[in-house]
Amino acid sequence: MLLSISLIVLCGMFLGYICKKIKLPSLVGMILTGILLGPYVFNLIDDSILNISADIRKIALIIILTRAGLSLDISGLKKIGRPAVLMCFLPASFELLGMLILGPLLLNLTLLEAAILGSVLAAVSPAVVVPRMIKLMEEGYGNGKSIPQLILAGASVDDVFVIVLFTTFTGIAQGGSASVMEFVNIPVSVAAGIAIGLIVGWILSKYFSVFHMRDTVKVLIILAVSFLLVVMESILQDKLKTPITFSALIAIMFIGIALRKHLRDVSDRLSSKFNKLWVGAEIFLFVLVGATVNISYLGGVGVKAIVVILGAVVFRMLGVFVCLIKTDLNMKERGFTMMAYTPKATVQAAIGGIPLSLGLACGDITLTVAVLAIIITAPVGAFAIDLSYKKLLRKEKWDA
Repeated sequence: MLLSISLIVLCGMFLGYICKKIKLPSLVGMILTGILLGPYVFNLIDDSILNISADIRKIALIIILTRAGLSLDISGLKKIGRPAVLMCFLPASFELLGMLILGPLLLNLTLLEAAILGSVLAAVSPAVVVPRMIKLMEEGYGNGKSIPQLILAGASVDDVFVIVLFTTFTGIAQGGSASVMEFVNIPVSVAAGIAIGLIVGWILSKYFSVFHMRDTVKVLIILAVSFLLVVMESILQDKLKTPITFSALIAIMFIGIALRKHLRDVSDRLSSKFNKLWVGAEIFLFVLVGATVNISYLGGVGVKAIVVILGAVVFRMLGVFVCLIKTDLNMKERGFTMMAYTPKATVQAAIGGIPLSLGLACGDITLTVAVLAIIITAPVGAFAIDLSYKKLLRKEKWDA
């Protein structure tokens, strides 16, 4: 295990640095590191790490979502309004619609198989998008019209919506039926996550005010509470199978938002701590995402799968454009928002192989297209954001 950790860190940092020197996002090098070190190429990552890969990736997501929450104000989220609500589900719905059209036409899928594939692909990647939006907020780009905040808010809920759809469609494919309660649970889980996060954040702010401790200890407490929330969500969904649950990741982000509201100075210091944690977490996240990529699947994909992915992304961008109707964003700003909402990585890596493990007929093609979507959209989307934000967005102070 120690050798694997050393290789992940050193090789991930090295290839990430090389990519930055040639003007590519560092995550490209990290994903490539995972592909090379992973079980499908040189097989240099210990099985003990691969077995907990999903948990490690979730820890990295917890770190960056907490960091995002510590950078957001509730007043700023209120300012965004209707477009932020639409961004939570409309772009993913458009992308799913695109897959329902293109999947049967180009990949010979049934409508249900296309729906399963669409629900795998339709999630935006918080791991790619969130750190970049935080960077924009810190540098002041797009803050005047709350563009990074808009993308952050939508990306945090987008995954919840898509995963519920995926669970529903795979259940139908296994002989079940769609449950109305599962769709009711989407807004309920989001609202419950927000409420729980705000309450926990308020409690932590009072605790930190009364008991003085080092900021490092505060970080450890926040992480421990976040892990508990993830476990509670899992127990409610998987073990108790309650019809109504909550989104732990949204709750985690709103813990940060509540801390910023009640303890502004403390939240700034904690944000700096989480930023340092992200340096290491980012390496493990993207290297382990790369390790899930089975390049042997890519040989038989063909051009049609690439066309389907790109076509679905176009539908997604159209959905973002619809969300921005009647806003004060100019065409450059709208173009940036549409482009910034396309990267895919973590959700596709997490659920892309499930249809195959369930023995569904569309399992192979779903996994293959999911892998290809990561390889195409994660680096290209990240590169597009990094290259264009200074040209398309105005640098200005955000008036929250």
